[in-house]
Amino acid sequence: MNLEEKLKNGKFVITSEIGPPKGTNIMPHIEEAEHIKDKVDAFNVTDLQSSVMRLGSLATSHLLVEKGMEPVFQITCRDRNRLALQSDLLSAYVLGIRNILILTGDHTVLGDHPQAKPVFDLDSISLLKVASDLMKGKDMVGNDLDGIPAFFLGAVVSPGYEPQELQLLKMERKIEAGARFFQTQAVYDLDAFEKFMKQASNFGVPVLGGIVLLKSAAMAKFMNENVAGVSVPERYINMMASADKKDRPKVSVQIASELIKGMKGLCSGIHIMPLGWERYVPDVLEASGF
Repeated sequence: MNLEEKLKNGKFVITSEIGPPKGTNIMPHIEEAEHIKDKVDAFNVTDLQSSVMRLGSLATSHLLVEKGMEPVFQITCRDRNRLALQSDLLSAYVLGIRNILILTGDHTVLGDHPQAKPVFDLDSISLLKVASDLMKGKDMVGNDLDGIPAFFLGAVVSPGYEPQELQLLKMERKIEAGARFFQTQAVYDLDAFEKFMKQASNFGVPVLGGIVLLKSAAMAKFMNENVAGVSVPERYINMMASADKKDRPKVSVQIASELIKGMKGLCSGIHIMPLGWERYVPDVLEASGF
């Protein structure tokens, strides 16, 4: 079964993430994925994450398909106009890619090429609508397509953002535009997540809770101060602060597994964002009971 079928059948799914390299040395990343491919259901492939220039998500997703793994192709609106976005979606389908995660994207001033001109011709909601129309055989201006793609379209939501009602409204609009599953921003507050899911479950669309592996207390504090919708509890910050540097991965795995166990009855699965700590994903899954 593919990711869509698993979610429709009620399986608690697990996705992980691949951040393509800043260069052409992709094989270590593919090998990392192969190491855990039997433990996860799909791999998100990030699209110039944090506006840092890297190898493309489309090429990396295709390599995963060739290796018998299932990618979730992330596509952002930041770097392409509507022509290129539609073309890349069609290209993804031809290359065997079926899962699409649509994001607006971080602004270029946050990345390693702050002088780059952002595009943002479309936003995530309008691109979801465009992708849905492509699946109906029409491009954005109504021209007929010669061959129609079929995608499993996803979007993102931030359950820790206040007011939650605004996120729920955005979620509803994304569903109307074509989103059929959601992945969330990093979750550290299970009470807030449970409150959000009580409302979001009414939409009947699967939600994968986001797990970001903490690397240090400084990282946690930075996220609290700079990432909207993320609130790392003081207890987790203290756990990371009191750990020796060599023990931080073990503590991070402990925190992640605690969160995953708390999410199991609340959502349809989890999405692990290791941010360079891919080697610890098997430990997280084992500690979580998978």
